[in-house]
Amino acid sequence: MSKILTMVAQRLALGLLTLFVVSLIIFLGVELLPGDLAEAILGQSALPETVAAFRKELKLDLPMHERYLDWLGGILQGDLGRSLSNQREITELISGRLANTVFLAVMAAVISVPLALTLGVLAALYRNSLFDRGINIVALSSVSFPEFFVAYILILFLAVEWGLFPSISNVNFDLGFWERVYRVFLPALTLTLVVVAQMMRMTRAALINLLASPYIEMANLKGLSRSRIIVRHALPNALSPIITVIVLNLAYLVVGVVVVEVVFVYPGLGQLLVDSVSRRDIPVVQACSMIFAATYVLLNLTADVLAIVTNPRLLHPR
Repeated sequence: MSKILTMVAQRLALGLLTLFVVSLIIFLGVELLPGDLAEAILGQSALPETVAAFRKELKLDLPMHERYLDWLGGILQGDLGRSLSNQREITELISGRLANTVFLAVMAAVISVPLALTLGVLAALYRNSLFDRGINIVALSSVSFPEFFVAYILILFLAVEWGLFPSISNVNFDLGFWERVYRVFLPALTLTLVVVAQMMRMTRAALINLLASPYIEMANLKGLSRSRIIVRHALPNALSPIITVIVLNLAYLVVGVVVVEVVFVYPGLGQLLVDSVSRRDIPVVQACSMIFAATYVLLNLTADVLAIVTNPRLLHPR
């Protein structure tokens, strides 16, 4: 138990160091953007005195390292600052958008994880059959296309041609749960088609690798059915790589939703990030980027810990 806690503490320290480096990259990346932020917001017709006063209000007249430490200190205290476009607290602005993004990611995960595991087990069970080849072709085709292409194809057929779902996922908290599910179905289906292939193929590969193990051959000699061997004996031992790829894909569902949210005009964190970039609302861009980075680091850390805990060879190395 103490070994697991030590490992988790080491991974947490590494995750915090990664976030510190990411915060430096985000801040310096924004600093390197061309043009003056105050002039861009006020316009070219603004008087120099007005621009100078605005720069002082935004603390742009301070040295870069002081602004970075001020920004980082605010984040550590839970203060993300105010939006430049509407002067609202960024935490208030982000909370609703983050909830929408999490709702979309959870819905995509609820569809994609059971579907990928089922298809992976069936593909291993009927290896090299027509079903196996067909599933692999469909999975590789869906993961080969970019998200926006998959999204527009779904909109064309399921929204425009057949009218089954709305093409714009304009949700709000006044809607009922099932109405939200209905409006979010198309973006969730897009994310599912993008991530299900990797999880399905990892499940299939891990199971096929284990089917050549001596204890599986012993189970075959005992006359156990193939489905029982896979579900009862092979699948539990293949959990480590499967959990890793599932958690990494869950990280993608939260962090990689920017394009999907823009296509469906979904009011999530990715849409807010794109809108803030177009308005040069730098504090909101920095806050959204840090939330995406923290989510990705945290889920990668979770995948790392779960992979070690579920694999005795990694938990007790010789």
